[in-house]
Amino acid sequence: MEFNQFNFHPTLKEGLDMMGFTNATPIQAEAIPKILDGKDLIACAQTGTGKTAAFVLPILNKLASSEGNSKEVNTLIIAPTRELAQQIDQQIEGFSYFTNASSIAIYGGGDGAAWEQQKKAIRQGVDILVATPGRLIALLNSNDTNLSHIKHLILDEADRMLDMGFSDDINRIVKQLPTNRQTLLFSATMPPKIKKLASAILRDPEEISLAISKPAAGISQKAFMTFDGQKTPLLKFLLGSGRFETVIVFAGTKDKVKSLEKELKGLDMPQKSFHSDLEQTEREEIMRDFRAKKIRVLIGTDILSRGIDVENISLVVNYDVPGDAEDYVHRIGRTARAATTGEAITFVNEKDMEKFNRIEELIEKEVIKTNSLPNQLGDGPEYQKNAKKYKKPGFSRKKSFRKKKNS
Repeated sequence: MEFNQFNFHPTLKEGLDMMGFTNATPIQAEAIPKILDGKDLIACAQTGTGKTAAFVLPILNKLASSEGNSKEVNTLIIAPTRELAQQIDQQIEGFSYFTNASSIAIYGGGDGAAWEQQKKAIRQGVDILVATPGRLIALLNSNDTNLSHIKHLILDEADRMLDMGFSDDINRIVKQLPTNRQTLLFSATMPPKIKKLASAILRDPEEISLAISKPAAGISQKAFMTFDGQKTPLLKFLLGSGRFETVIVFAGTKDKVKSLEKELKGLDMPQKSFHSDLEQTEREEIMRDFRAKKIRVLIGTDILSRGIDVENISLVVNYDVPGDAEDYVHRIGRTARAATTGEAITFVNEKDMEKFNRIEELIEKEVIKTNSLPNQLGDGPEYQKNAKKYKKPGFSRKKSFRKKKNS
């Protein structure tokens, strides 16, 4: 489906033409007409499917088609992380280049000057407010924003927000909004807690569910079977091989992220950890340096799997197997973007074998596995399958992955 079929306002269409937007993605083709019709919507779609444009464009079209300017917030977009809030705001700025629509991203982590700047911008009038839950609650507590005239509420990556403990904040925010509004909920997964939230805040919603995307064909996937004590030496070996230009390492906890940064110091590849304890200015500087390849190894938790947009990542390392199979797809999706190639390596210890079974079931692919590590590290544990859950052939006695014939 082409964008000109949506009959967008001429000023919005001009911006899209300038940016080279011609064909809509599946989520855009399904969601945009429903949003333009004023329907509430619950959509299951991953990051990277074009979902931001799917909800931003129809809102901008409504703003461009309305008469006059208002100092009241028209649309509230809630996102789980600072990085995602910034990205959404940047996309709004690009799409609305020829319209009069205004937006601002509100998030924590900055200094007092940034806080005052955000409050001043809201007082002066803004059409679209993009906010993280915690900072928006702070604004509401200080009586510096009025949400009583909101016409559109959008929750992006709702599953991630609930996983991060923002359920009470979201409910508190929703209570301060007018009941007569359009509500759009976007989520990468659809667990029962999301369905419960949707039933509480949406009215007779339309539903869209796109099958979870499989990892890009350009990603070479491999798993090393490791004991815990072998993980860091193996990571150092990989980073010291000289094969990879830029690397993202995913660890399971913030403490492990900080610990890995210390343990990796001294390597030829400059590295930095990325976590919520950093000031916003520090996080922005790290991302600028990583894009410029001044930093070549970025270490973080799953906040990086959905919160950044950096191309040409040559290697993704899952130092810890993610708890949710879907997070594996998000993590390794940081490499092989825009039709490029990349490599994804996962360290699987004895207790994480069942988790990795679930990942293979989800992606419908047998990932190459080996417990043959560099000689100085010795062999890792042998891979074992849960026969009740995963019946395909697995790890061979030759310490390599034996594929099923004709599969």
